[in-house]
Amino acid sequence: MQHDDFSADPLAGLALDTLAVRAGHERTAEQEHGEPIFTTSSFVYGSAAEAARKFSGEEPGNIYSRFTNPTVRIFEKRLAALEGGERCVATSSGMAAILSTVLALLEAGDEIVASRSLFGSTVSLFNKYLGKFGITTRYVELGNLEAWEAAMTPNTKLLFAETPSNPLSEVVDIEQLATLAKRHGAWLAIDNCFLTPALQRPLDLGADLVIHSATKYLDGQGRAIGGAIVGRDKELEELFGVVRTCGPCMSPFNAWIFLKGLETLGLRMKAHCDNALRLAQWLEAHPAVERVHYNGLESHPQHALAKRQQRGFGAVLGVEIKGGREGAWSVIDATRLMSITGNLGDVKTTITHPGTTTHGRLNDEQKTAAGIREGLIRIAVGLEDIEDLKADLARGLNLL
Repeated sequence: MQHDDFSADPLAGLALDTLAVRAGHERTAEQEHGEPIFTTSSFVYGSAAEAARKFSGEEPGNIYSRFTNPTVRIFEKRLAALEGGERCVATSSGMAAILSTVLALLEAGDEIVASRSLFGSTVSLFNKYLGKFGITTRYVELGNLEAWEAAMTPNTKLLFAETPSNPLSEVVDIEQLATLAKRHGAWLAIDNCFLTPALQRPLDLGADLVIHSATKYLDGQGRAIGGAIVGRDKELEELFGVVRTCGPCMSPFNAWIFLKGLETLGLRMKAHCDNALRLAQWLEAHPAVERVHYNGLESHPQHALAKRQQRGFGAVLGVEIKGGREGAWSVIDATRLMSITGNLGDVKTTITHPGTTTHGRLNDEQKTAAGIREGLIRIAVGLEDIEDLKADLARGLNLL
């Protein structure tokens, strides 16, 4: 990236697939081609005066790997470039990214309005833990903009949404929600875990912050845990302060793994989408299936909106099986190829029963509001041959 004929901004005008391979890496004096892993907890200085300047912030530089590590910084710069943000702060997990966001921007007495279609741990964080410190959360239907506005008060400081939702593939008009947030002086944070910047860029649509569980598609192979927040420098400086002080930091090795994942992000997401649509269409026609939730299907009520604001439909299917929990479990247990696990985003297809796993900590009322029914299974479609995936599901479906 250090050629003499490069302009002041060598990344200007480059496409996403190029940024995913090249952004963020400034070669060291060793002139390495691959990104290095800096496995060090601290850094040394040439003099006491240099150390003082760096610790005070007078001079930029590395201080301590909890908040300044070169490998983590490459990942942050690369993801910020992919999302079109000014800055990125990496964290130890996706949940740490959400917690850091709230700790940085909110205080006791502030309110969050969130989609009721959230990952179960996010709901637990908002209700059980943030509630202890006087931060209130109200939940609304994801796609109902009137409900979002009705739930807001002068104390509302943050709107938080996953779009598409987990696992029903519901969406919200990000541009309109961003307009609503700005009118009320609130931040809008979008969890972009399911689509990644390869398929959706919320900042381009007016969102203030983008949240990632890097554990999922940014890695793509289920190897490491991590999270990230992308946005403007002003808000991200506050978030950086939380990571620096509280310590929910990403390890250098995990950052390096995510960098390797980003290099193939565009290719993988396209292949994931292709496989998911073909499997969704096949499942929708199967007599043992009551409904397939996937906004890539023309039958999905929000297909037109998804097509307009997304560059692809992702790879997560919500599939309602006849026979309730018994039917759903029998299909899951009959698989031999798919991995029964609560994680997603891998090249390996995963399958789970949300009502008793990822959303199992929600009470019955919360599950009903979020559409988590007993017959619902979630399939995160990987990159195996599509005919093999169909055969694996047919083993159980054909018995119902």
